[in-house]
Amino acid sequence: MARGGYHGKILRVDLGNGRLTTENLDQNLARDYVGGRGLGSAILWNELPPQTDPLSPENMLILATGPLNGTGAALSSRYEMVTKSPLTNTILSANSGGRFPIALKRTGFDLVIIEGTAQQPCYLWVDDEKVELRDASGVWGMDTHQTTERLLEETSPQASVACIGPAGERGVLYASVMNEMNRAAGRGGAGCVMGAKNLKAVVVQGTHKTPVADPEGFQEARKNAQTIISEAPITKNALKEYGTAVLINIINAYGALPTRNFQEGYFPDADSVSGETLKELFYERSVGCATCGVACGRGTRTASRSGEGPEYETMWALGPMCGVNDLELITEANYNCNELGFDTITAGSTIACAMELWERGYLDEATQDKIRDEVGGELRFGNGQAVLKCTELIGRNEGFGQMLAEGSLRLASRFGHPELSMSVKGLELAAYDPRGFKSMGLAYATSTRGGCHLRAYFVGPEALASPYAVDRFASEGKAALVILYQDLSALIDSLGLCMFTIFALNPEHYASLLSTVTGEPLDGKAILRIGERIWNLERLFNLREGFTREDDTLPRRFSQETLPRGHSKNQVVDLEPLLEEYYRLRGWDPEGVPTGQKLKELRLKA
Repeated sequence: MARGGYHGKILRVDLGNGRLTTENLDQNLARDYVGGRGLGSAILWNELPPQTDPLSPENMLILATGPLNGTGAALSSRYEMVTKSPLTNTILSANSGGRFPIALKRTGFDLVIIEGTAQQPCYLWVDDEKVELRDASGVWGMDTHQTTERLLEETSPQASVACIGPAGERGVLYASVMNEMNRAAGRGGAGCVMGAKNLKAVVVQGTHKTPVADPEGFQEARKNAQTIISEAPITKNALKEYGTAVLINIINAYGALPTRNFQEGYFPDADSVSGETLKELFYERSVGCATCGVACGRGTRTASRSGEGPEYETMWALGPMCGVNDLELITEANYNCNELGFDTITAGSTIACAMELWERGYLDEATQDKIRDEVGGELRFGNGQAVLKCTELIGRNEGFGQMLAEGSLRLASRFGHPELSMSVKGLELAAYDPRGFKSMGLAYATSTRGGCHLRAYFVGPEALASPYAVDRFASEGKAALVILYQDLSALIDSLGLCMFTIFALNPEHYASLLSTVTGEPLDGKAILRIGERIWNLERLFNLREGFTREDDTLPRRFSQETLPRGHSKNQVVDLEPLLEEYYRLRGWDPEGVPTGQKLKELRLKA
């Protein structure tokens, strides 16, 4: 019998033989890992053989909901795509919002596990208990918008679609899975895994309500959380007014907005590519996920097209990171990424890496000629038209786009300068220079999926004084705080909640929501222990795949090159003392391996 928060069922899909089976959810595993990222990662750890090729039929793709999906809790429409990353070879959990997560939960399945490779393009259609694999040859080659429209016609106008575009079909290593056309499970290449499996889309709808064990207690917890979120400054005002791109001017003022491939931290033209300017020139409407009153998404329109975004990370990656100050070109490039289906952060960072390779004279003459012919000029910082053209080439995996489609580390290594890839474990860093935000340096270096800001979004305390202010240049106490945020982030991703709740809620709030849904008493300490278990399991996965302490590092630029100007001028990152303290507080040995005692505490087996 299902507990509160769960339907108690898993759909397993074998694309190789077309077998569709229903399994019971392991309730003990759900207690230990909650759902979403945690539960999906636990299943991947238990079932995926070590050293599996991410693009082989043996790799698994897990669509995982959380126990708060479908309950009406504020900001509770997030789900996870869990797999082994083709970009990094790490464990991957990519998160997305919109309507799809709740629609997936309403099918009556808590998770969908997809294995094997189909002989022909197909899509999965789940309508409550009715499950089918259907021919997708008619939509293969279509972009994500066209695919979504066609599959809603073929299934139901009320359904929700998560699909890949040409980037996923053609093997771009950081291809995304797009739902509601413009919402992305973006980082690490889950869309590439879908493409390798000949799976074009997952289309879902259902009528199953998420059971709640203590309805009265849950309503009190839900209303309390909603009130706090609606009153917290970041979720009440800034995100509503300007979306995530409100951060452009803020981070630039700190001198930590990565510019020209992290060569600088200050972009003189930041205001021209800011959230304020986006609202003035291209904004049409605010867009929110289901159950969200913040609505940080931006519906936008340029002179020729319309869509959603760009969000902060995208605006930065395709803008200041590449030295570009033309917001219309950035917005158009963002539309390309969404429609063709690939990660904007890795795309922009890889283009910026190529620009630095060009300007330093590291590209051979034949490659330079190829680029000139395909992008219509030199690939130098500030060339917005080149950025726009590169997004087209990446999405089609054509011409020079074939090199860009492999990510910045492979690109820079190809030309003998891997140090110009601003990545950790092969995943490009996000829009916060660790020389200006020291916690982010440690968070990047130790992230279980590579250079990710969302595995410990410590920019809140260091840049926004939310929920409290922390000295961004200080090292003392930072390791403990990064661990807290990593464990809490793992828990939030497992509940099915938006990471922005971290600006308002504390562990006791999350515990109250989960305990009233499931009927099992939990407090903040127990919640954080679950997050710690998830984090350590992800660490074990990466260790099994061959990652070591040597991979918990940053590009040498951050330790050897100071920022030349701005309010983080002359700063570098001294990572080693932070890393040593981090390992010690984690209960890991000096090589970053969880000790036997720590595994025993968390009921884990290496």
